[in-house]
Amino acid sequence: MSTASGDDRRAAAGTASNQAEVIVERVGGLGRITLNRPKAINALTHTMVQALTSTLLEWAADDWVHAVLVIGAGERGLCAGGDIVSIYHDAREGGSGSKDFWRDEYVLNAAIARSGKPYVAIMDGIVMGGGVGISAHGNVRVVTERSTIAMPEVGIGFVPDVGGTYLLSRAPGELGTHIALTTSRLGAGDAIYCGFADHFVPSGRLAEFERVLSTGSVEDALALFAEPPPASELAEQRGWIDAAYAADTVEEIVANLRASGVPEATAAAEQILAKSPTAVKVTLRALRQAREFGSLEEALDQEYRVSSACLDSHDLVEGIRAQVVEKDRKPAWSPSTLEAVTDEHVDRFFEPLGESELGLAAALANGEEKQ
Repeated sequence: MSTASGDDRRAAAGTASNQAEVIVERVGGLGRITLNRPKAINALTHTMVQALTSTLLEWAADDWVHAVLVIGAGERGLCAGGDIVSIYHDAREGGSGSKDFWRDEYVLNAAIARSGKPYVAIMDGIVMGGGVGISAHGNVRVVTERSTIAMPEVGIGFVPDVGGTYLLSRAPGELGTHIALTTSRLGAGDAIYCGFADHFVPSGRLAEFERVLSTGSVEDALALFAEPPPASELAEQRGWIDAAYAADTVEEIVANLRASGVPEATAAAEQILAKSPTAVKVTLRALRQAREFGSLEEALDQEYRVSSACLDSHDLVEGIRAQVVEKDRKPAWSPSTLEAVTDEHVDRFFEPLGESELGLAAALANGEEKQ
């Protein structure tokens, strides 16, 4: 995306009302990107993803931009994820628009992770799903006392994507497995402990933090405003979490949780059983395989296969219907039990896509940049 000259430059993905969904500015040497759908907690549309990608490509070659800052408009959060209502309609109609969206989104996630400049993401408020993808792969990730970070996909019959399986599989012990299967929310301390964030800055000091970023270095801004984070609650629960989630199957994990005698573990078991049986089993395998990957790109390639398969599944449509569209909170999963989800059923989500593969790992190996 090209922008006009000057210190305050605005460009955007336009909506029907010509309201900017993405606001792009250059303030001093700082490239500032604002996600601007506050009523939807800045949920990502395909056009927004494309706008972010083109802006980052432009700024990568702009010597005047010394750092990139990503924030969300409004008071509720950086980004609540992707536009899942659009995915719902696409899946019901047998379309391919969601696959195109995911392809471009995952390419953006990889580009963020390999940014040659400081990429500062302000993870204030709600940061979920796709919001994690455009923040937690950055090299300067800031949380506040208001941060709520999650990968809630299994609750709608989906599987963690946007590089989430890579991040989750590298959390200490089995915390990533717990977070993924229960859709557990992370506060600031948990996010830093689990590897989703780096620095804690109180929300009341973010404006000053940004001002210093625009005139000085990222290091100077962090030195002035970063504070010790709150303690991680999950770190204190590592004992029962690591013991229970080390099992090879979801059925064993649930049994371990129920047998532990720990109230929080019993609650976790019930949370898992309320989610899509197919999604939790596919997620467990995706996480275990992601542990062996040597790059984010390998995980994104796998996630694209899984996401594409989810688009044709019953549970994704049903989960979004129940949780977001009709909001009856009563999804009718099919299969309805963990025992009914066979290994062969899970296998189908990981089948190669042939010429439709995302191909990020291959491009990385060949020294190419996927766009």
